Amino acid sequence: MTNSPLIIERQDALLTVTLNSPENGNALSTAMVDSLVSCFEGLMYDESVRVVILRAEGKHFCSGLDLKDPGMSPRERTPGALWAIQRSIGRIYPAMRRCPQPIVAALQGAACGGGFSLALAADVRVGSTDLKMNAAYLNIGLTGCDMGSSYFLPRLINASIASQLLLTGEFLKAERAYELGLIAHVLERDELLGAAQAYADTMLRAAPMGLRLTKEALNHALDTQGLEAAMAMENRHQSLLAMSNDAREAIHAFREKRAPIFTGE
Repeated sequence: MTNSPLIIERQDALLTVTLNSPENGNALSTAMVDSLVSCFEGLMYDESVRVVILRAEGKHFCSGLDLKDPGMSPRERTPGALWAIQRSIGRIYPAMRRCPQPIVAALQGAACGGGFSLALAADVRVGSTDLKMNAAYLNIGLTGCDMGSSYFLPRLINASIASQLLLTGEFLKAERAYELGLIAHVLERDELLGAAQAYADTMLRAAPMGLRLTKEALNHALDTQGLEAAMAMENRHQSLLAMSNDAREAIHAFREKRAPIFTGE
């Protein structure tokens, strides 16, 4: 279905999930969020699928939240309305980690904000030479910790670099991400899918239960109090800051294509 925000293709035990809104940088719209949640939650007990490739059509992997989607910008910025949006988007990342199938992400262009967290929630990542990722939230008047970033980054790289990225909102480019071990390979765009497929083929050669339990064991070994605990604090802080004047200013500046002027209010 070309109009669907996701294209889901099945080849034997491999599922390829393609973000399919290239016209808006595959931004996280309500439809995109619901489709991703449905996809990954649906895999929980599907033993016929053993590996997932997550990729995207177009120039960018995922540019973050779709600020043009009315469902992502409530008319009344009340705590309840903003909390509901936070929780809705936040369903994606625990679903990806609870999904027992390894997820191989093929990343190109921008992977920002919630799109950065999509990359972080995968198990293996390959990236194009033009890949750039950041936790964009700080740049729009919010806290830099959102959508699992405070959980994923210190575990995947280290606390020092995670602090640098989350406290500045700066971009992490492909070569640096490779140096930090965040992505496995830096490739030309036309090589991305082949590299992801190679990882998937290797995983598909493993014993199915062994593959699943490897991911499960890694998840338990990495967790202390868990992703939900980290995201609970993120959601509260993010919902509070979303009511600030700076957050409103950031939205106006985005629509007017200018730099925001933050006042700390």
